[in-house]
Amino acid sequence: MAEQLSTGRLIGSRGLAQTALADKPILYQRPWLYPQQLAAIFEPHDADGNPARVSAIEASTKSGKTVGCSAWLLEQALVGGALNRNYWWVAPVYGQAEIAYRRLKVGLPSWMYQSHESRLTLTLPNGACLWFKGADKPATLYGEDVFAAVIDEASRTKPEAYHAVRSTLTATRGPLRLIGNVKGRRNWMFEVCRKAEAGMPDWGYYRIIAADAVAAGVLADDEIAAACRELPEAVFRELYLAEASDDQGNPFGFDYIRAALAEPSGKPVSAWGIDLGKAVDWTVLTGLDDFGAIAKQERFRAPWPETMQRIRTTVGTRRALVDSTGLGDPIVELLQKELGSNYEGYLFSAPSKQKLMEGLAVAVQSRETTILEGAHRQEMESFEYQYTRTGVRYSAPAGYHDDTVCSHALAVACRGRDTGLEAWWKLAGGRPQ
Repeated sequence: MAEQLSTGRLIGSRGLAQTALADKPILYQRPWLYPQQLAAIFEPHDADGNPARVSAIEASTKSGKTVGCSAWLLEQALVGGALNRNYWWVAPVYGQAEIAYRRLKVGLPSWMYQSHESRLTLTLPNGACLWFKGADKPATLYGEDVFAAVIDEASRTKPEAYHAVRSTLTATRGPLRLIGNVKGRRNWMFEVCRKAEAGMPDWGYYRIIAADAVAAGVLADDEIAAACRELPEAVFRELYLAEASDDQGNPFGFDYIRAALAEPSGKPVSAWGIDLGKAVDWTVLTGLDDFGAIAKQERFRAPWPETMQRIRTTVGTRRALVDSTGLGDPIVELLQKELGSNYEGYLFSAPSKQKLMEGLAVAVQSRETTILEGAHRQEMESFEYQYTRTGVRYSAPAGYHDDTVCSHALAVACRGRDTGLEAWWKLAGGRPQ
């Protein structure tokens, strides 16, 4: 193509990209996107509020994730593109990749690309090349350097394909967008979304549901209502509410978790559970009111002096059960010395942690406590049964956080001591002497 894009830059925050042809300037304007699309695709942030290189997006069907990510990938190629730079759209199979290819091709003026139908590529005037690939043969995805990528229908894509695409972004440090409907819990997309939601650095997590698309005018309310009436509840929740179906592997029970969801009560706290963060883990303070509902929860990462100060300020002299495992033991001793005997340590071992989780399960299923949306719900739902030679254990999968769950369980145990919940202590092996 004789015309060449020689420069590219973003202007302001309205999605305008200016490029200069050899003989004239042109202006590309990003398509209109509703707020949830814009935040998840173009402006993702991690749990600490820092710009995120990877965005994992669980979304309702037909909510605009494909259109939004097509615009994003095109913009990456327009603004950052250069001769021989590659930008990938990866779908589970070739036929799905072809759909995205044809949609983007139809949406662009013909002078703006050179197409190669058999390879599904669009080459832009600046030399950047958009590739649309199927992931059914992951071995074919290795080798290239890729400067930005989208994995479409990620929950239906082989994990080996994700591994391959991730490797192509290593040298370039290119950004990545993972999009798709929710499809159960036994897939790599569900797992990385839970890690991103729990605070994995440089990863953003976003959930776009049908109601967001309806509010934006992208979907019709009556169509969603019809789908709700016609589809099985589990299917509707996955496709339109981005909620994974119950695979019967969670010890607390997804229905019980959902029924226990509530906002913090805001009432005075009568019992605290404190799970102290180690290494990359979070410190979580969970306070229950007199009725067992969560009144307050704080989740943070901080150096030990700052952690101590937050405990002093937030918990004060209220009764608290504190994780005393490892480095937690001297912390508990210091809290007892400064704030009194209301602070008590709880040493985590495999048996003692299991008893703690069983106590939390009893409290959740008997409606004696509540659960908060966000990281707390996510961690509760990620728990699963593990069968060992010594019996069944509850635990978070490898690589997942369980800090809010442990803090909550400690708070339930602490309240049990205060209010005489003898059933809990019988389950937990009896009151300590």
